[in-house]
Amino acid sequence: MTKTLPVLLASLLAVSTASVPFQVLAQQTQALDRIAAVVDEDVILQSELDRALANIKTQYAGRENQLPPDDVLSRQVLERLVLVKLQVTRAEGSGIRVSDQELNQAVDSIAQQNGGTVDQLRSRLAADNIDYDEFRRSVRDEIIVQRLRQSYAQSRISVSEGEVDAALKQQAVAGTQYHLAHILIATPDGADANQIATGQQKADGVKSLLDKGELDFNAAAVRYSDSPNALEGGDLGWRSMDEIPQAFLQVMQGMKAGDVVGPLRGPSGFQLLKLVEVRDANAGGATGQTVTEYQARHILVRVTDQQNDAAAKAKIDTLRARIVGGADFQAVARESSEDNNSRGQGGDLGWFPVDAFGPDFGRQVEGVADGGISAAFRTDAGWHIVQRVGTRQTDVGVDNQRAQIRETIGRRKLEEEYNRFLSELRGEAYVSFRSGDRAESTATPPQS
Repeated sequence: MTKTLPVLLASLLAVSTASVPFQVLAQQTQALDRIAAVVDEDVILQSELDRALANIKTQYAGRENQLPPDDVLSRQVLERLVLVKLQVTRAEGSGIRVSDQELNQAVDSIAQQNGGTVDQLRSRLAADNIDYDEFRRSVRDEIIVQRLRQSYAQSRISVSEGEVDAALKQQAVAGTQYHLAHILIATPDGADANQIATGQQKADGVKSLLDKGELDFNAAAVRYSDSPNALEGGDLGWRSMDEIPQAFLQVMQGMKAGDVVGPLRGPSGFQLLKLVEVRDANAGGATGQTVTEYQARHILVRVTDQQNDAAAKAKIDTLRARIVGGADFQAVARESSEDNNSRGQGGDLGWFPVDAFGPDFGRQVEGVADGGISAAFRTDAGWHIVQRVGTRQTDVGVDNQRAQIRETIGRRKLEEEYNRFLSELRGEAYVSFRSGDRAESTATPPQS
């Protein structure tokens, strides 16, 4: 069963539908057809940039003083759109695709999360001068970027059992979590002495502004940071100690909430680090580690071009009638189920938590007693019937804890590696700006 698109489409500025109300989406009344940038063999239109800028400005309504001058903001937003374009191109070249069905589900999820239907979403987009087809293309791009990131993680990121063991020991003595933010003053790969000195000087200047109270940290990040999260004020979110790079851990000793340290020299440049808040991860007591698991069998009849929805429903109803009339569920599953993974086992799905196969499937399993057979029900896969075999309570505390730690370590590694990948992707691309202060003057040819 397909997971829904997360509410926050944070990296796609042009259609950040879930992070802001509909009425703040792109305020442009007249789309411009001028080209803002050429990215390899593709383009970013001025209208795309204008929508993204309008979105950012509306999100900062009442806090406009935190935004940089328009020319700086335009350069930052255009740079982010360039990165999105490059990632989509790389993903599609790697065979990553999003089907129309998956896109429909994502759009439906966005509509529901905004409290309406797809038709209402379409109407509200139209009222804000947003083309619905363009909106769908933007959502598709966001899903593709997410899948590229996931693919990169699967192929490049690994976490050893030894790393998990070490993090568990550390967590046993320190359950503290840290809310961090940073400002990155980037230097090029292989930077020479002058480039390093320039980066150091700029970082020192930003730190001086912060120390004097002339600019708060979030505003400085938006204005000066070269990090991909600059427009979010440099926010890094809450992190446990195993999610924090060693270079940061060493300087965090003795820091209090609100303190800023740096500049710190790293492989990407110079960083300023702010400790926003500290909390005890174990505050409020431990959460329960026992979950209900179900053992069940199912029979699936798929909806295909050769077997439409009505035919599939009629077939599953017939199979259910046979079982209710005395036929053996497992025998019928082996004979007629169209789920190749479980058919040979008589439809047996083993033991699983209720949400393992999606909410619709889980509700059916919960809704029958052990030994009972559900009514026919529809999911993305087709029409099902389920026979619940049994239930049990399982202590998953240790496994869950190790899984969570493995995920946090992997997330930290992915962030570091993926930012490096994005830097390489940007450096290898041909980008010619046709808008703003860099127009036509800084086209970057691909590196051989």
